[in-house]
Amino acid sequence: MISAVKKFYGKVYKSVIDVGEISRPRPEHRLPNVLSKDEVKKLLNASLNEKHRVMLSLIYACGLRRSELIDLHVSDVDVSRRLLIIRQAKGFKDRVVPISERTIEMVKSYEERFKPLSYLFEGQFPGRKYSTSSLESVFRAASKKAGIKKDVTLHGLRHSYATHLLEAGTDLRYIQELLGHKSSRTTEIYTHVTVQGIQKIRSPFDDL
Repeated sequence: MISAVKKFYGKVYKSVIDVGEISRPRPEHRLPNVLSKDEVKKLLNASLNEKHRVMLSLIYACGLRRSELIDLHVSDVDVSRRLLIIRQAKGFKDRVVPISERTIEMVKSYEERFKPLSYLFEGQFPGRKYSTSSLESVFRAASKKAGIKKDVTLHGLRHSYATHLLEAGTDLRYIQELLGHKSSRTTEIYTHVTVQGIQKIRSPFDDL
C-alpha cells in the first residue's frame, strides 16, 4: 500500500512524498509444499479421466504454471526436437523446456482421442481453452481421491518438479531456466526443501 501511494503521487502529481515513520511489514518466507514422487504418482493415477491425467502430468513433467498449461496450443509440442514451447509466460517471455518421449506419447494418445483444434486443452466449446477454475477443481478431486493429506495446491506440482530435479543432481542454473525465473534467488528456495543430504544427518538423540 505504501508503494502504491508513493507511485500514485509520483505519476499523477509528479511529486515525491515522505512516508515518514510508516514502517513496512516484514515479508513472509514460507517454504513451498512439495509432494514426494510416490505421492505424485498416486495423484496422477487418481485423475478421473485421460484428459485430466494428461493435464496434471504435463504440469509436473515440464514444471508448468497453470496459465502456461491452458495457454498451450497444439503446435507448441515440437515432437521432432522433443521440446515444449511456452509462449509469453510470466514476464512476457518465451521459453522452451524438454519433453520426454514418454510424455510425447501420452500427449499424442490424448490428441488422437480428443482432437483439439487450437488450444491443446479445450473446454466445453471447441477452439476455446480450458478454464483455470476447472483445472483447479480437477487437481483437488485427484488429490482427495489419492488420499493426499498435505496442504498442497496445483502449483505444488511445479514445486515438486523443481525439487525432484534438484534432488536428482540437476544444476540450479538449469532449473532456473526451465522454470522461467528471472532471479536465481527465486529458484534457490528449493534448496531448503530438498531431502538430498538432509536425510543423511544423524540426530544426536540416536546416540543416547
